[in-house]
Amino acid sequence: MNLQAEILKTPIPGPKSRALAARLAKCESRGVTTLKDPSPIVWASAEDVFVTDVDGNRYVDLTAAFGVAGVGHSNPKVVAAIADQAATLMHGMGDVHPTLPRIELLERLRAIAPFEDALGFLCSSGSDAVEFALKTAYLSTGGPDALAFEGAYHGLTLGALEVGGNPKFRRPFAGQLRQRASFVRFPDRREPDSGPHTLEQIEKQLSKERGIGAIIVEPIQGRAGVVIPPKGFLPGLRKLSNERDILLIFDEIFTGFGRTGTMFACEHETVEPDLLCLGKAMSAGFPLSAVIGKRAIMDAWEPAHGESIHTSTHLGNPMGCAAALAAINLTRELHLPERAASLELVVERELAVLKDHAHVVDVRGRGLLWGIEFADPAVAAEVVARALSLGLILLQSGLRGEVVAISPPLVISEALLIHALSRITTIVDNVTVPA
Repeated sequence: MNLQAEILKTPIPGPKSRALAARLAKCESRGVTTLKDPSPIVWASAEDVFVTDVDGNRYVDLTAAFGVAGVGHSNPKVVAAIADQAATLMHGMGDVHPTLPRIELLERLRAIAPFEDALGFLCSSGSDAVEFALKTAYLSTGGPDALAFEGAYHGLTLGALEVGGNPKFRRPFAGQLRQRASFVRFPDRREPDSGPHTLEQIEKQLSKERGIGAIIVEPIQGRAGVVIPPKGFLPGLRKLSNERDILLIFDEIFTGFGRTGTMFACEHETVEPDLLCLGKAMSAGFPLSAVIGKRAIMDAWEPAHGESIHTSTHLGNPMGCAAALAAINLTRELHLPERAASLELVVERELAVLKDHAHVVDVRGRGLLWGIEFADPAVAAEVVARALSLGLILLQSGLRGEVVAISPPLVISEALLIHALSRITTIVDNVTVPA
């Protein structure tokens, strides 16, 4: 492979991207796409780990498009599965008349679930999955409230926002939120005592708030800046949930399907959730998500009689199910969880040089989910902008935007990964804090 995988033909962003950004500004609601100077690049195509914009510039994608492209962009087997399904049946009738791909995907999810006797529900987005899980918890326990974590990201619809722990997203809609969630600090493995302390705080909260029916948690907080809890925290949550007859919901929409070095992040400590929310890499780009849960809990839903009380027009879309089946099979066939575990050592080695850098607070990660934390969010923003100008796509994360996240497609070659990480370390070495 040519390690100079970035091919830049114009300054970034190019003239066509700038022109299209101007067109977008005239037709899209404010609050969606950041159009400040420099304007974004406009994607034209993507393949494997590469993205090409409308100006013909090719980039190395170190985000997997929000973690979606685990098996690579436009993987030929996923593309073929969608095309074949589209030629046969593009849409079914949701909760009325099922389709074969929907049945096959639910069977596949049942087979790979990290617990026995799983049942599933298919939806369209991460927020949908979280809301179904919260409804299920209420039906199962009768507890209308939830315990969640500061910094948590579970989606931005109103139901999911109830358990979201980022004030930036909650504050504008505070008047619409019902305030049914209690929040505690998410522990950080850099502070080993934070795990037991948080568990102690949760126990006190559960004793005080009798209406809590579920605890919802990301095994690793992604959007908050790749925050990894101390060892023993997730098993401690499981123990508390068992003692209080409260459901434990794991949001693995980002961390699932090999991202952290195991099929699901909860498997690092062999912790079984009661409900597991999935999405992103599950279908490699087609809008699809899922909840899988233990039968005894999922059976809290009454059998459907003529009309489901929780459904959608596109429930279990056949093309999405076909894409997910192909992506899950590829994840297994290509041993992508094991590959992510192996490449974790490469990332750790290549980024070690940054740990003593003046601008850097921390470098952390698991599998192929990493974060470089900077003291100043402006430095993180500059690193992302400079990387883009050199042909690398990165994302800012963290509650203040202080983290540069690295989450490439799991199919990235070791040589290309090393090349990209080397360029990042050089960028950090040369970055200056904007005035």
